Amino acid sequence: MTGRWVLAGKDGRLTAYARTENGLLRWTERVPGGPDWSGPDLFPADGLTDLAVGQGPDGYAHFAGRRRTRTEGAETVSYHHAVQYQSGRPMGPWESLGPLYRNPDMAHRGGPPAVAVDAQGAPHVFVRNAGRGIHVKRQDKKGKWAGWEDLRGSKAFEGVCASSDGDGRVRLAVPGEKGLALWAQSGPGGPLKKGEDIPYLAQDGSVRTLETAPGRVTHFWHAADGSGVFAYREGAGVLALGGGPAYGTVAAVRALVDGYDCTVLAHRAVDGRTALAAYPTEHEAAGLWWTAIGEECLESPALAVDAHGLVVIASISARGELLVNRQKDSSGLSLGRWQRF
Repeated sequence: MTGRWVLAGKDGRLTAYARTENGLLRWTERVPGGPDWSGPDLFPADGLTDLAVGQGPDGYAHFAGRRRTRTEGAETVSYHHAVQYQSGRPMGPWESLGPLYRNPDMAHRGGPPAVAVDAQGAPHVFVRNAGRGIHVKRQDKKGKWAGWEDLRGSKAFEGVCASSDGDGRVRLAVPGEKGLALWAQSGPGGPLKKGEDIPYLAQDGSVRTLETAPGRVTHFWHAADGSGVFAYREGAGVLALGGGPAYGTVAAVRALVDGYDCTVLAHRAVDGRTALAAYPTEHEAAGLWWTAIGEECLESPALAVDAHGLVVIASISARGELLVNRQKDSSGLSLGRWQRF
C-alpha cells in the first residue's frame, strides 16, 4: 500500500490495510485502543496492481488503484477509486477514473497512484505521467471528477507521496533525478503550486510527509546513496537523521513520549527488520538513536496513534499476518509484545 496504511476512524478504532493478489485486506480494532483486531476481511479488486490510501478530515478512507488489462495483446492501464466511510463497514464500489491518456501507447506508462483528501473531503489522485511529470485528477464538492490535469515537473520517479495537513491543504512530494520536487495548496481548496526543488536525491518510494507544527510540514526520505534518513523543513533546510542504508517508505507520527511532543520514525532496514527512533518534534539537534525491533517483514512498517494516545507499530509478516506492537504507556517508548492477526 502507498500512503499511511494504518488509519484512525471517527470512532477511534484503528484500521490496517494491505494489498493482496486479488484485492484489499483489512484488519480493524475491535474496540478503540485494542488490543484485539478482527480480520483480515477481503474486498475483491481483481487486476489492481497498485493501491494507495488517503484520509480526509471527515475520517473517510479513500483508495486509488491502478489496473492493468490485456486485450488481444494490447495492454491498457486505468485508474479506479473507492471509499470506506466507517470503521469496520463495507467499502463502496470501485469507480473508474479512466486511463491517463486516450492513446494506449502512452496510457500504459502511467505510474502507481497516490491519493490525498482536501479540507472539503475531495480526493486528489496523483500519478507520474508518460513524460515523467505529474498528473492529478480531483473530485469536486458534488462528487464529479474533473479531467486529468498536468502539474508539470520533470524526471520524476514513480514513488509519489501525497498528503494533507490539519487544515486540509493538499501537499505533494516527488523524488526524481533532480532531487525532491514539492507542490502545495496555498489555502484549503486552492490550486496546487510548484515550490522549489530540494537538491537531494531520495530513494524512490521512500518519502513521507508529516505536519510538525500548524501549517508546517517536514518531509522524510532515505538517501539514494544509502547514507541514512534525511529530512527537509522550510526554514530548517536539509537535516541528517542517521539510520544507515534501508529501503521502503519512512513511517512518521507525532505522539507524547515522557510528556514531550515527539516525532517517532520507523523504516524497514536492509535485514528486513523494523528500525525505530524518536526525538522532540522539530528539535532534530537533540539527536536520535535507531533500534531494531521485531522480525523480518515484507513491506515498510506503519505508525499510528491509538485512542489512548499510544504509538502503534504495524508490519506485514513474511506469512502475510498483521504484526502489531503498542507503546506500553506515554512515560517512554517502551513496547509490549508483538501480536499476530
